Amino acid sequence: METKELLAKIRHLEIKAKGLTRHIFSGEYHSAFKGRGMTFSEVRDYHFGDEVRTIDWNVTARFNDPYVKVFDEERELAVMLIIDVSGSEDFGTGEKTKKDIALELTAVLAFSAISNNDKVGVIFVSDKIEKYIAPGKGRNHALFILREFIELKPESKGTNLNEALKFFRNTQKKRSIAFVMSDFIDENDFIEGLKVSRKKHDMVAIRLYDQSEETLPSVGIIQLFNAETGQTTWVNSNSAAAKETHSKNFKEFEEKLFKEFKRSGIDYTSISTDGDYIKELIQLFQNR
Repeated sequence: METKELLAKIRHLEIKAKGLTRHIFSGEYHSAFKGRGMTFSEVRDYHFGDEVRTIDWNVTARFNDPYVKVFDEERELAVMLIIDVSGSEDFGTGEKTKKDIALELTAVLAFSAISNNDKVGVIFVSDKIEKYIAPGKGRNHALFILREFIELKPESKGTNLNEALKFFRNTQKKRSIAFVMSDFIDENDFIEGLKVSRKKHDMVAIRLYDQSEETLPSVGIIQLFNAETGQTTWVNSNSAAAKETHSKNFKEFEEKLFKEFKRSGIDYTSISTDGDYIKELIQLFQNR
């Protein structure tokens, strides 16, 4: 990609993401993702209804009137984006691929984080760690993340989310919020990795899929290519039986996946390449 084209794409992502952050996501993001704790701010006069445990007995004794401690939420968080960049993420039968949606989500989440003075970092993963960007603050850091994502050329096409989850746990010693963006087509037991990560961190799963993975389009005999394994399969997409099997497999996989997420206490949402990710993100935030 030419430098001029790259800059234009990044600028477009920034404008779109900032607009969504400012008008839609700012309140939802702040409410959905709490800070690490509360910090002391000041003392004030006791008001009827204040909790007794908030009374500052030292100040109360000094002035012979009841005073209470006021605390502010410690807002600063580290937001980690764990992004699947394996071969299957390049798939898309409409205007956008799964990778395109992941890029737009990255922009929105990164600018939501920095607008709340939170840090944001990224782990790009295939079946190995492709690139790590440590959490940082500010507009330039968010733009750097987007540029690296756009220019990234993964060395591997396979998927092993556990590699990213282990790396995440080893590098992020303080509690963080992690958004895992993937189609979750992974033969490894990543659910166990998510469970282990959740013991310390706040984990959110965002499943990306293409509409043709849910409903097989009627276009005759087609060749299905697995970008991760290199294998191909021929299917008659006009066949009612083939369509039914295709849809059934998709639904069974989705139901099993989301059942595991729910059982593990992991927030999740599912976003199609032709769907409205704004609506899905708002719903995700509000559900928290």
